[in-house]
Amino acid sequence: MFFTHSTFLGIDPTAGQRPFSYAALDSNLRLLALGQGSMEDVLAFAGGQREAFAAVCAPRQPNQGLMQRPEVRERLNPQPRPGRWADYRVAEYELRQRNISCYKTPADEQSSPHWMQIGFALYRRLEELGYQAYPASGPALQAVEVYPHACYCALLGQSPLPKNTFEGRIQRQLALYEQKISVPDPMDLFEEITRHRLLQGVLPTKDLYSQGELDALVAAFTAWLAATHPERTCTLGDPAEGVVVFPVAALKTKY
Repeated sequence: MFFTHSTFLGIDPTAGQRPFSYAALDSNLRLLALGQGSMEDVLAFAGGQREAFAAVCAPRQPNQGLMQRPEVRERLNPQPRPGRWADYRVAEYELRQRNISCYKTPADEQSSPHWMQIGFALYRRLEELGYQAYPASGPALQAVEVYPHACYCALLGQSPLPKNTFEGRIQRQLALYEQKISVPDPMDLFEEITRHRLLQGVLPTKDLYSQGELDALVAAFTAWLAATHPERTCTLGDPAEGVVVFPVAALKTKY
């Protein structure tokens, strides 16, 4: 199904202690919404959509123990050594093999980090609104699991600079700008950097988005690709546990 009038959402639950960051793109990659809000704010927006792909920056569910099954381990390349990686999700093992650092999702929801618990709850609430797990054939509402750091690795072809730095934010926003998303060109900021500002340690950030907004934006872009150009995406993981989507047709062997 080709989605021509859909909304493509990116939702970043952050650490579960601050408001969610969210972004919404239309089918032409125009920015419809960008900001922060509560889970209820995000769900109200998601619930008002007739056709939408919602990309969530969190695991869909706790670890289902697939990496403990011999038949699962045997089909992986490279195959994990005996006794190793049993407490990881399949997608997390595959990410680590590519030198992409990632979290480890526990099997018990209550022992999971708070931000993950918030993510699990968000997926459940989206399901109540009619969002089905990607990839699903036909539904106008689907929920996609993404990992922003890995998305930026894929777009850049290497690990990005730390996202909590000025240069890391510029790098991420530039990667989005290069994908024709309607965001300000971060290179314009350098026209505002003067000798005086550098000496004072005051750098221009007016049109530079926050960490959470940049993560939400790359998630929304990945949702757009998954819906409209699936041949330009790839996935890792297992549908029984969680499929993570990436905004490139193929991942490199190592990053």
